[in-house]
Amino acid sequence: MKNVSLLVLIIISIVGCKPEEPKEEWKSLFNGTNLDGWDIKISGHELNENFKNTFIVEDSIIKVNYAEYDTFTHEFGHLYYKVPYSKYRLRMQYRIFGELTPGSPYYAEANSGVMLHAQSAASQQLNQDFPASIEMQFLSRIDSNDRATGNLASPGTHVIRDNKLYTDHMMYADGKTYEDQWVNVEAIVLGDSIVHHVVEGDTVLTYYNPQIGGWETDNTDRWLKDKTWVKKMAGTPLKEGYIALQAEGHPVWFRNIEILDLSKGNKTNGSE
Repeated sequence: MKNVSLLVLIIISIVGCKPEEPKEEWKSLFNGTNLDGWDIKISGHELNENFKNTFIVEDSIIKVNYAEYDTFTHEFGHLYYKVPYSKYRLRMQYRIFGELTPGSPYYAEANSGVMLHAQSAASQQLNQDFPASIEMQFLSRIDSNDRATGNLASPGTHVIRDNKLYTDHMMYADGKTYEDQWVNVEAIVLGDSIVHHVVEGDTVLTYYNPQIGGWETDNTDRWLKDKTWVKKMAGTPLKEGYIALQAEGHPVWFRNIEILDLSKGNKTNGSE
């Protein structure tokens, strides 16, 4: 009987010593009160000039706000988190609603996004519209047309798909259409190896090896007037960069913005 009791104690001891699974250490990037920790860059305006209060905080929501605009001329804006990341999971909720601001380009209707691996706000030229980055595009329905959210737009960048360099500006996701509602999205970014776009728990797009490229051969001034930087950097792997919320003419809200830094030993289902 003593041997049986001893065996039970040993089993309990072994089970009790089993190491616990490490907890995921998600960090909130937005304090819910103000824009501390973020930089603002709006085309045509100096760093951190919040032109006409384009970015405001209300009710624990970051709001892209055009209430003070009579017309949108060229004020493409981005709100940058001040810390760069390399390997991470980023999750948030967005909601697109209302009407396109007068003067905005047609393609901006019901359109926003988050820029991943972006160049810094401080490195942008004064009149630069978009940072070199990979964008997880957020869309909402227009009229009765279906428009899957979670596409890739690639200003100043290329990626690999099907083992080939993908140079088109847009790569389209395979997902659902959402309309005037909060949508849960997640980007899983593993340095310069692999990127997943996840919408409401479904992976809608995957691509590989983000790198600088595209602007150096563009004959227009739409993206960047001084192409010295991208010519020098073309083909350089995008191993890290900044996270930036987009404002390009249509009202959009963002909330519950959190990051899981995978460089700190947190695990993910993706693979390098």
